[in-house]
Amino acid sequence: MRRVTLFVTGSSTNGKVVPVFGSLEDLLTAASSKLRVRASGLYNGSGGLIDDVTLIRDDDVLYISEADSSEDPQDERSDWLTLNVGGRCFTTTRSTLVRKEPESMLAHMFREKDGWGNRQDSQGAYLIDRSPDYFEPILNYLRHGQLILNDGINPLGVLEEARFFGIEPLAEQLETLIKSSQPPDDHSPLTRKEFIRFLLGTTTKSELRCQGLNFNGADLSRLDLRCINFKMANLGGANLTHANLSGANLERADLSMACLDGANLQGVKMLCTNAEGASLRSCNFEDPAGIKANLEGANLKGVDMEGSQMTGINLRVATLKNAKLKNCNLRGATLAGTDLENCDLSGCDLQEANLRGSNVKGAIFEEMLTPLHMSQSVR
Repeated sequence: MRRVTLFVTGSSTNGKVVPVFGSLEDLLTAASSKLRVRASGLYNGSGGLIDDVTLIRDDDVLYISEADSSEDPQDERSDWLTLNVGGRCFTTTRSTLVRKEPESMLAHMFREKDGWGNRQDSQGAYLIDRSPDYFEPILNYLRHGQLILNDGINPLGVLEEARFFGIEPLAEQLETLIKSSQPPDDHSPLTRKEFIRFLLGTTTKSELRCQGLNFNGADLSRLDLRCINFKMANLGGANLTHANLSGANLERADLSMACLDGANLQGVKMLCTNAEGASLRSCNFEDPAGIKANLEGANLKGVDMEGSQMTGINLRVATLKNAKLKNCNLRGATLAGTDLENCDLSGCDLQEANLRGSNVKGAIFEEMLTPLHMSQSVR
């Protein structure tokens, strides 16, 4: 058995679900009983008159017109009218202005004929003193429920019209659109989408200056960030997993709590970088060309660098307190004056590494690949 949802024309509330059986007259009789009106016509959402019950499909939403002795009831859904908005005429139906947003000003103006005593021009068009350019998207929204802005239409102007006519759902859409299209203020973090747009405008050999910019919490994973100047940039909590940062300048940058797992850091410059609590598992700092990664004076407290390739890396006077460096390749690394207190160096390769003057209190040197010679740690 088919069923339909019925509303009185011009309303989207207090609808009734009615079974479809028998003839069209039977359905109109049932609608009159359910909606407590004298039903005289049945129309679909586009204003088309339904004159055969076989045209009705299951779960259709239909509109009932009430009988009126003063006019032909079948003309109600196709009650055409013209609006003169700021000198430009728009032709539409009364139901378009009423049905989509029944609580809007337009719905109240045109729900009943001459209910507001709307003024008309010499051609009978209803006069509305608003901008026609900004009114057109409003009318189209009432027609099909979609916000469409043509080129050259300022969404701020349409927003003011939506607020004026009391169309709140459309106003919310416009506010979201305007907010997303505005550039971030000076303190807002750059998003992945915005940064990719910058990257596409440069070649791989040119230096992209990102000095001092805010990337806090940004997702920059798997991007090609070679040779970019991130000096003093805020990358706290950023996702840089599997990113290519070879030759990048991260001097004095904030990488605290950032994730750089699997990143390529060949020849990276990280002097005095703050990477406290960051994750750098399985990173590659080893450059085949011989350019050594420089992390001199960096704050690496509590970092996890397990399994990283760090041959020849410069960690002079860096702070690695409580860091995890298990199974790292530190051959020829400079660790002179480095704070390695409570650092886990289990399974590391420290052949020819310079640990002179380093603080190894509580450090773990279990399962070393090569024995640590006294000359490597004596001042």
